[in-house]
Amino acid sequence: MAEAATGLQAQAAIIGAGPAGLMAAEVLAQGGVHVTIYDAMPSLGRKFLMAGRGGLNLTHSEPLPAFLARYREAAPHLKAAIEAFPPERLRAWSEELGQPTFIGSSGRVFPEAFKASPLLRAWLRRLDAAGVQFALRHRWTGWDAQDRPKFQTPDGERVVDARATVLALGGASWPRLGSDGTWAHMLAAKGVTLSPLRPANCGFTVAWSDIFRDRFEGQPLKGVALSFGPHTVRAEAIVTRRGIEGGAIYALSAELREEIDKSGEATLHVALRPDLDAKDLIARLSAPRGKQSLANFLRKAAQLSPVAIGLLQEAAIASGRRLASLSPPDLAHLINAVPIRLTGVAPIDRAISTAGGIAFDELNADFMLRRLPGVFAAGEMLDWEAPTGGYLLQACFATGAAAGRGVLKWLGP
Repeated sequence: MAEAATGLQAQAAIIGAGPAGLMAAEVLAQGGVHVTIYDAMPSLGRKFLMAGRGGLNLTHSEPLPAFLARYREAAPHLKAAIEAFPPERLRAWSEELGQPTFIGSSGRVFPEAFKASPLLRAWLRRLDAAGVQFALRHRWTGWDAQDRPKFQTPDGERVVDARATVLALGGASWPRLGSDGTWAHMLAAKGVTLSPLRPANCGFTVAWSDIFRDRFEGQPLKGVALSFGPHTVRAEAIVTRRGIEGGAIYALSAELREEIDKSGEATLHVALRPDLDAKDLIARLSAPRGKQSLANFLRKAAQLSPVAIGLLQEAAIASGRRLASLSPPDLAHLINAVPIRLTGVAPIDRAISTAGGIAFDELNADFMLRRLPGVFAAGEMLDWEAPTGGYLLQACFATGAAAGRGVLKWLGP
């Protein structure tokens, strides 16, 4: 979509063209408000498009009470917004844009096109038809002496007069797509309380041996169950050069990150054959090995992949034992409780999403900042996190809609 010419006045300025900002703009335009969306990037919705690269997971189909529990301590603060714009409403909205959805085997909800680009194109066309203006290559730099938002543009600094502003600038992951977290110091300078921005749905570092790293980097651990404390997740994980990541890791990332913050490390346990009970596994491992190598025996007797066997070797070496010296019961126990010592959290610019942000105590029920009348905030800027599975986008859409309704209330009739 071509960049529209912009003046210096708008009833409402939306800063950030991700799902939260675009949804706030839609609510406002439907309410008859003149809206301009400002974004630092040369095109709109870049992180949204990235989220859809492997299939756009819009939301999840599980019952709403279970859905809300995914937001942990932030659930009470997000409850009203999500109930006002719940998963079924998001699915209907997508269908209104010509993108019907389906529920996958895991309960996740996807557009039938399985991509973000058709949905984004249809959405931008609708916003354009509703009169929403777009000002690209406008990087927000704070406020002037009259508390008007300022932007750095290719033509120099611009100041915008707006009766209301919605901040929807994302977190601090994927900075090359526009969400770099630089807004945090600008809000802190205004006295707004923020929780530190931290990686969420992220990978972790592991001190692999050179042999294991060089041989198994990029290899998936399939059919495994990962456990930390009382939490167990069945999903894949992937060995990386510096550690481990993947869906199962992301689902446990909040708890793992908190333990590393507290203790400097965390121990994850991996069940390589979670569907085999201990007696069956011990019986298989008690069969005569004959002239087979240990790796070949484990591959046949326990159906372990090479990377799984390598992981067992790593664990045995770390404990000062030889894998071949373990008795069948000890080997069976290790196979379904392989310890992996996590030594750190992967950098925030490699994370899928961000934890931390604007404290909910700083917002009123309409998502307006108490210290900055007429300034609203939505999306990943707020202090919440959620696992992958549709929960991230759902909360961005819902809080964007809530902020839009808040602006309509603020502007009045």
